[in-house]
Amino acid sequence: MVIIKSTEEIVIMRKCGKILAAILDKLRTETRPGIKTSQLDIIVAEESGKRGVIPSFKNYRGFPANLCVSVNDEIVHGIPGERILQEGDIVSLDVGAKLDGFHTDAAITIGVGRISKEAEELIAVTEGSLKSGIAQATNGVWVDDISSAIQHYVESKGFSVVREYTGHGVGRDLHEEPPIPNFAVGKGPLLRRGMTLAIEPMVNAGGWRTKLAANQWMVLTADGSLSAHFEHTIAVTDNEAEILV
Repeated sequence: MVIIKSTEEIVIMRKCGKILAAILDKLRTETRPGIKTSQLDIIVAEESGKRGVIPSFKNYRGFPANLCVSVNDEIVHGIPGERILQEGDIVSLDVGAKLDGFHTDAAITIGVGRISKEAEELIAVTEGSLKSGIAQATNGVWVDDISSAIQHYVESKGFSVVREYTGHGVGRDLHEEPPIPNFAVGKGPLLRRGMTLAIEPMVNAGGWRTKLAANQWMVLTADGSLSAHFEHTIAVTDNEAEILV
């Protein structure tokens, strides 16, 4: 069932989104060569505590961390640990926060020190595709308008969009209806004012196919190519979407 949020509920999510944006800014500042991915997870725990939110991911369906850290050919759901980030890596940081019973969800991909031109372009295209999708998200359009815009943008730049994993509704639950594919699959439901969505293109430098790591969480590109991931939580309005985080 598609869930429409009240004005009061969106106000809570707006506040939660501002806090999550500040946590992401802290992560962006601290991501550098020589840092362990586990240290980034600690930052999320500490910043969440300071700011009065609960990390959404910790123990969600058994996930063992506060943050997903995915490096280079890792697409999503990387588990922080002893890995040390190196100059030239690209790192996707996916994090959620819960405040007063409501979640927001966001992701960025950043370079560690100097990165390759291919990596720079991949990151720019992935972020651009998110902006392209969000531009379609208004009252009365189809979910597929978002999906098609993302796919067209990515493929026009020579990259491929991941198909097995999608965006989603978000609010009282971390994952709500409707799914938001990043490629055209049919109209899907109509968007309505008050829907809150996590739009999140995952884009590969090579083919779109993926594989699951032995830990049954981390998803990687099947061909070993680089991958990038961006995500905003938005609220659908009668005009352009409101970015909550």
